[in-house]
Amino acid sequence: MHQFGAIDTAIIIAMVVVYILATSWMSVRLRSKNTGEFMVAGRSAPAVVIAILLMSEFIGAKSTIGTSQEAFKVGIAASWSVIAAAIGFLLFGLFMAKRLYKSGEFTISGFVAQKYGKTAKLVVSAVMIYALFIVNVGNYVSGAAAISTVLKVNLPVAAIITAIVSTIYFAYGGLKSVLYVTIFHSAVKIIGICILVWVALSLTGGIAPMVTAMPEHYFTWNGALGGGTIGAWVIGTAGAIFSTQFIIQAISGARSGEDARKSTLIAAALCVPIALALGLLGVAAKFLFPDIKGLYALPVFLQHMNPVLSGIVTVSLVASIFVSVSTVALAIASLIVKDFYSPRYNPSPEQELRATRWISLAVGFIPLIFVLFVPQILALSFFTRALRLTVTVVALMGIYLPFFNSSRGAISALVLATVATTVWYLLDNPWGVDNMYIALIAPAIVMVVEKLLFPGKGDAVSVSAAPADLQNPARQQH
Repeated sequence: MHQFGAIDTAIIIAMVVVYILATSWMSVRLRSKNTGEFMVAGRSAPAVVIAILLMSEFIGAKSTIGTSQEAFKVGIAASWSVIAAAIGFLLFGLFMAKRLYKSGEFTISGFVAQKYGKTAKLVVSAVMIYALFIVNVGNYVSGAAAISTVLKVNLPVAAIITAIVSTIYFAYGGLKSVLYVTIFHSAVKIIGICILVWVALSLTGGIAPMVTAMPEHYFTWNGALGGGTIGAWVIGTAGAIFSTQFIIQAISGARSGEDARKSTLIAAALCVPIALALGLLGVAAKFLFPDIKGLYALPVFLQHMNPVLSGIVTVSLVASIFVSVSTVALAIASLIVKDFYSPRYNPSPEQELRATRWISLAVGFIPLIFVLFVPQILALSFFTRALRLTVTVVALMGIYLPFFNSSRGAISALVLATVATTVWYLLDNPWGVDNMYIALIAPAIVMVVEKLLFPGKGDAVSVSAAPADLQNPARQQH
């Protein structure tokens, strides 16, 4: 591949540095001034702003590069990895968004507590914190790898840069800042993807030459993928959307239940064209550069544009990194504060905001230990979706199958299904059955067995909704 000269590289680095400084300044200017703004943006965010945050989180740096990498091998069907998010957002909007918003909760554990009680709430919170922590270690690894390449620094320094910038975004700014800075990030990301597609199609001469010259499966709905793989992607991603903390927290920032629902439907629509674009880039790379490694299916096009355009695309990848890290870290901090710190110490609003920022600092920097010394933990990222799917199954059974209202059954399902899914993952998915399917089936089996063995016992007592100080008075009109 053609390599940029020193001046070209300096231009790209300068663009990335200016972007980081500018968005950090924006985060400080838009910082949250109270706990309500920090956690739920004062429940005043427009639906389209929330939709863009949802889309950007699920199409982060790993999905952007990973989808093109997979398409290089299996065809445009790799787009299913992102289309799965569109399906998940659609189902979430139709069946869950309004219910969650009206519950008054901004944590998935708090919502589960309304059905199954406090103990179930703490179990869900612990599972979610663990899962999201591993997700963010993966985000730090991919982010550090990209930044180290762009800024010409080693991996530890790049990881520290990732931690500092993303922590400024969420620890100081909270959800209010993250929402609006993400608008800027997302605009840059979409511009970057459009530039890549334009360059790729210019080099290939359009889509028709690729269809004519390449094996047929590169343009079929399932490509070289098996139905089980596509099914696992859809089930795992949709399940993660239904239970992931940053999704719940983001829609809680909406002005009304209808806006919360609308935001998820807009996010679903936004995911589809981006999914197809990323898949097309991988196929175009295979057509043009069949001998490169699939990992370079997207970055290879950077070498075939001028430094300014290449800088914009590089900045778009950096933007994806910071959106992913910030939203996940904010979700972890919110769970710790809402479910563990505040119930234990009963702080004043000022003390809670101050403690939230300190906890956020710890959440932002602790992953560095694992990034620097245990980078292989990135392999667990898909496993975390299975863990979140387990929470989704328990929550949906409580909503739509009220007969399963036993606190003991819910807790047993969460614990045993988590163990079963973990063991299945560690055994490397025996008989070709993905651990996603274990996470889907195991909690339902446990809850059914518990109800058969102990009918009418262990019923949960609902708890009240979220504290009034986090609710917008205007919301009561809806």
